[in-house]
Amino acid sequence: MQYKNIIRILGLLVTILSVTMLPPALISLLYRDGGGLSFLMSFIFCLVVGIISWYPNREYKGDLRPREGFLIVVLFWTVLASFSAIPLLLLETPNLSFADAFFESFSGLTTTGATILTKIDGLPHAVLWYRQQLQWLGGMGIIVLAVAVLPMLGVGGMQLYRAETPGPVKDSKMTPRIADTAKHLWYIYLSLTILCSLCYWLAGMSIFDAICHAFSTIAIGGFSTHDASMGAFGSPLINFICVFFLLVAGVNFALHFAVLHSKSLRNYFYDPEFKVFIAIQFVLTAICFIVLLAHNTYSNEWQALDQALFHAVSMSTTAGFATSVPIVDGVTPVSFAGWPTLLPLLLIFSSFIGGCAGSTGGGMKVVRILLLYLQGFRELNKLVHPKAIFTIKLGKKALPDKVVQAIWGFFSAYTAVFVVCMLLLLASGVDNITAFTAVAACLNNLGPGLGEVATNFSSLGDFSKWVLIVAMLFGRLEIFTLLVLFTPAFWRS
Repeated sequence: MQYKNIIRILGLLVTILSVTMLPPALISLLYRDGGGLSFLMSFIFCLVVGIISWYPNREYKGDLRPREGFLIVVLFWTVLASFSAIPLLLLETPNLSFADAFFESFSGLTTTGATILTKIDGLPHAVLWYRQQLQWLGGMGIIVLAVAVLPMLGVGGMQLYRAETPGPVKDSKMTPRIADTAKHLWYIYLSLTILCSLCYWLAGMSIFDAICHAFSTIAIGGFSTHDASMGAFGSPLINFICVFFLLVAGVNFALHFAVLHSKSLRNYFYDPEFKVFIAIQFVLTAICFIVLLAHNTYSNEWQALDQALFHAVSMSTTAGFATSVPIVDGVTPVSFAGWPTLLPLLLIFSSFIGGCAGSTGGGMKVVRILLLYLQGFRELNKLVHPKAIFTIKLGKKALPDKVVQAIWGFFSAYTAVFVVCMLLLLASGVDNITAFTAVAACLNNLGPGLGEVATNFSSLGDFSKWVLIVAMLFGRLEIFTLLVLFTPAFWRS
């Protein structure tokens, strides 16, 4: 194991992370509402630690093997999220415990969007900016890892595209060099963020809110600068803008690149995962709309459609944004958790599907669910025709059985991690609904749950929070990337 090379890389990453603590310090100077000193001290600390780790090992630049790659990917999230908790620990407002600070930073960087904070509207602007910025940086890290790095290590959803997927996305690197891949991804990600910010601003948000919400929208994170989330703006137009960019961010970024490169939107409709992704959003929205109308939850059809579309897309893409509007009497607000019981549970389950492979969304990814469905359908056909040979096709190309077997392995591991985390929460005294939805929210990188965690996770004990932090990491690291570190064979020289 090339430990000095790994320390060199981590030192460089921590040094880069330190620079991201300067914008919140500048925001503090601009709004003069506190928090700047904590970020400045964190910047100095991270910079010193990063340089101390990097400089003595700067000459160790050997080629990394897959083993080192797995370890670096895991340490990328754990180390950076841990250092990201430092300014949250130093802040006077909010005054966070050790577990709370780590929960908030891990939730931000993994784009989970679960929060332990209350009275968010009263927090310093520097803190609000920092939370949103964490999600944006985490979202970019997800894209680069999923499309450019993890395929080289043999893990991640983008591996499925190596099986000669029809359409433009036939190679997980998109361009011959990883640096070129990362550069193009940055251009797409940054361009979408700027465009989303502009749309929010034109729709009525302040410049600060527009940029902050664009950060969490394109990252499919779900953090907001207000306790009421998107409901604070009370604007159907803002809701629609959020839905549009969530759908864009939920699509494979390699597919976006292919469309821009070929200058043809038809490439979207050649991609089977994209078509299933859009179909899922349509069906969920239709179900929510019909049930809300049947229960007279809102005062008119347009209001019901607005809320159905917003929450269906927000939850199924694992963003977790929320909003609430008055019900018929105009007094009591209706939130997502207050809908007819079918809908919150349905949308929680939809988060297990999540976004497309190579997107900023969480969950198991649409392409995996699609292939599990095709595998199940093949087994049914085999029962009818035992001697027939059936192949699983994604589009027009047949997939090898090893791809399907890998997906079943992933599904089994995902289920096992979910069950273990849920049992640990139940053992800590959490009720059934809260335990189930809290683990689902964190493992799928969704954010909100039901029960005690419908609005925030502050009521949970420290043990439960640490379990959920681990769940966030498992969900963000595609399960196997983290599980492989617990095998004895990994550590044998």
